[in-house]
Amino acid sequence: MADFVREVMTPGVVAVRPDASLVEAAQLMRAQDIGDVLVATEQEVIGVLTDRDITLRAVADGADPLTVSAQAVCTPDLVMIGPDDAVSAAVELMRDHAVRRLPVVENGHAVGMVSLGDLAVSQDPESALADISRAMPDSWPGPTPA
Repeated sequence: MADFVREVMTPGVVAVRPDASLVEAAQLMRAQDIGDVLVATEQEVIGVLTDRDITLRAVADGADPLTVSAQAVCTPDLVMIGPDDAVSAAVELMRDHAVRRLPVVENGHAVGMVSLGDLAVSQDPESALADISRAMPDSWPGPTPA
Protein backbone atom coordinates (compact mmCIF):
# COMPACT_ATOMS: atom_id res chain seq x y z
CA MET A 1 0.00 0.00 0.00
CA ALA A 2 1.09 3.52 -0.75
CA ASP A 3 2.03 5.86 2.08
CA PHE A 4 2.00 9.25 0.36
CA VAL A 5 -0.46 11.06 -1.89
CA ARG A 6 2.19 11.47 -4.60
CA GLU A 7 2.22 7.66 -4.95
CA VAL A 8 -1.50 7.40 -5.72
CA MET A 9 -2.40 10.71 -7.38
CA THR A 10 -2.95 11.19 -11.06
CA PRO A 11 -0.15 13.57 -12.04
CA GLY A 12 -0.85 16.67 -14.07
CA VAL A 13 -3.84 18.94 -13.89
CA VAL A 14 -6.42 19.95 -16.42
CA ALA A 15 -7.68 23.49 -15.90
CA VAL A 16 -9.90 26.07 -17.56
CA ARG A 17 -10.01 29.84 -17.25
CA PRO A 18 -12.72 31.24 -14.97
CA ASP A 19 -14.49 32.75 -18.00
CA ALA A 20 -14.46 29.52 -20.02
CA SER A 21 -17.94 28.38 -21.01
CA LEU A 22 -19.40 25.19 -19.62
CA VAL A 23 -19.32 23.79 -23.15
CA GLU A 24 -15.55 24.38 -23.30
CA ALA A 25 -15.09 22.73 -19.92
CA ALA A 26 -17.29 19.75 -20.84
CA GLN A 27 -15.49 19.25 -24.15
CA LEU A 28 -12.16 19.28 -22.33
CA MET A 29 -13.45 16.72 -19.82
CA ARG A 30 -14.60 14.50 -22.67
CA ALA A 31 -11.31 14.83 -24.56
CA GLN A 32 -9.28 14.04 -21.43
CA ASP A 33 -11.74 11.36 -20.21
CA ILE A 34 -12.06 13.01 -16.79
CA GLY A 35 -14.94 14.13 -14.60
CA ASP A 36 -13.55 17.43 -13.38
CA VAL A 37 -11.31 20.36 -14.21
CA LEU A 38 -9.78 23.00 -12.04
CA VAL A 39 -10.90 26.57 -12.59
CA ALA A 40 -7.78 28.70 -12.35
CA THR A 41 -6.03 31.89 -13.29
CA GLU A 42 -2.28 31.94 -13.83
CA GLN A 43 -1.87 32.87 -10.17
CA GLU A 44 -4.40 30.78 -8.30
CA VAL A 45 -6.86 27.92 -8.27
CA ILE A 46 -10.35 29.37 -7.90
CA GLY A 47 -12.38 26.18 -7.74
CA VAL A 48 -13.12 22.78 -9.17
CA LEU A 49 -15.77 22.15 -11.80
CA THR A 50 -17.23 18.67 -12.06
CA ASP A 51 -19.52 17.09 -14.60
CA ARG A 52 -22.07 16.96 -11.79
CA ASP A 53 -21.73 20.73 -11.20
CA ILE A 54 -22.49 21.37 -14.86
CA THR A 55 -25.51 19.08 -14.78
CA LEU A 56 -27.06 20.17 -11.49
CA ARG A 57 -26.10 23.84 -11.29
CA ALA A 58 -26.64 24.81 -14.91
CA VAL A 59 -28.28 22.34 -17.28
CA ALA A 60 -30.99 21.26 -14.80
CA ASP A 61 -31.96 24.92 -14.38
CA GLY A 62 -32.13 25.48 -18.14
CA ALA A 63 -29.05 27.69 -18.27
CA ASP A 64 -27.28 28.04 -21.61
CA PRO A 65 -23.97 26.18 -21.27
CA LEU A 66 -22.51 28.33 -24.05
CA THR A 67 -22.94 31.51 -22.02
CA VAL A 68 -22.48 30.35 -18.42
CA SER A 69 -18.91 30.53 -17.15
CA ALA A 70 -17.00 27.82 -15.33
CA GLN A 71 -16.52 30.15 -12.39
CA ALA A 72 -20.28 30.69 -12.06
CA VAL A 73 -21.01 27.04 -11.24
CA CYS A 74 -17.73 25.64 -9.90
CA THR A 75 -17.26 24.66 -6.28
CA PRO A 76 -15.16 27.51 -4.90
CA ASP A 77 -14.23 26.23 -1.44
CA LEU A 78 -11.58 23.73 -2.39
CA VAL A 79 -10.29 21.08 -0.10
CA MET A 80 -6.71 20.39 -1.17
CA ILE A 81 -3.87 18.15 -0.12
CA GLY A 82 -0.11 18.09 -0.64
CA PRO A 83 1.79 15.38 -2.48
CA ASP A 84 3.84 14.53 0.61
CA ASP A 85 0.80 14.19 2.85
CA ALA A 86 -0.22 10.74 4.03
CA VAL A 87 -2.77 8.79 2.01
CA SER A 88 -4.70 8.42 5.28
CA ALA A 89 -4.99 12.23 5.41
CA ALA A 90 -6.53 12.22 1.92
CA VAL A 91 -9.03 9.57 3.00
CA GLU A 92 -9.94 11.61 6.09
CA LEU A 93 -10.38 14.84 4.08
CA MET A 94 -12.57 13.11 1.52
CA ARG A 95 -14.70 11.58 4.26
CA ASP A 96 -14.97 14.78 6.31
CA HIS A 97 -15.88 16.96 3.33
CA ALA A 98 -17.85 14.36 1.34
CA VAL A 99 -15.77 14.86 -1.82
CA ARG A 100 -14.58 12.31 -4.35
CA ARG A 101 -11.59 14.23 -5.70
CA LEU A 102 -8.85 16.33 -4.13
CA PRO A 103 -6.52 18.65 -6.01
CA VAL A 104 -2.91 17.99 -5.04
CA VAL A 105 -1.07 21.28 -4.52
CA GLU A 106 2.64 21.85 -4.02
CA ASN A 107 4.14 25.31 -3.43
CA GLY A 108 0.86 26.91 -4.44
CA HIS A 109 0.62 25.06 -7.78
CA ALA A 110 -1.68 22.18 -8.61
CA VAL A 111 0.39 19.14 -9.54
CA GLY A 112 -2.20 16.39 -9.66
CA MET A 113 -5.53 15.06 -8.54
CA VAL A 114 -6.33 12.19 -6.22
CA SER A 115 -9.69 10.51 -6.59
CA LEU A 116 -11.72 8.06 -4.61
CA GLY A 117 -10.89 5.49 -7.29
CA ASP A 118 -7.15 6.17 -6.97
CA LEU A 119 -7.38 5.51 -3.24
CA ALA A 120 -9.43 2.35 -3.73
CA VAL A 121 -6.90 0.91 -6.18
CA SER A 122 -4.07 1.72 -3.77
CA GLN A 123 -5.63 0.80 -0.44
CA ASP A 124 -7.99 -2.05 -1.34
CA PRO A 125 -7.04 -3.41 -4.78
CA GLU A 126 -9.46 -6.33 -4.55
CA SER A 127 -12.50 -4.15 -3.85
CA ALA A 128 -15.31 -3.64 -6.31
CA LEU A 129 -14.52 0.10 -6.49
CA ALA A 130 -10.89 -0.62 -7.33
CA ASP A 131 -11.97 -3.05 -10.02
CA ILE A 132 -14.36 -0.51 -11.51
CA SER A 133 -11.72 2.23 -11.31
CA ARG A 134 -9.25 0.13 -13.29
CA ALA A 135 -11.78 -0.59 -16.07
CA MET A 136 -11.26 1.09 -19.40
CA PRO A 137 -13.98 3.65 -20.14
CA ASP A 138 -16.34 3.28 -23.06
CA SER A 139 -15.46 5.44 -26.02
CA TRP A 140 -17.80 8.27 -26.93
CA PRO A 141 -19.55 8.51 -29.16
CA GLY A 142 -20.13 4.82 -29.02
CA PRO A 143 -21.72 2.57 -31.59
CA THR A 144 -25.36 3.10 -32.34
CA PRO A 145 -27.52 0.64 -30.36
CA ALA A 146 -29.26 -1.98 -32.45
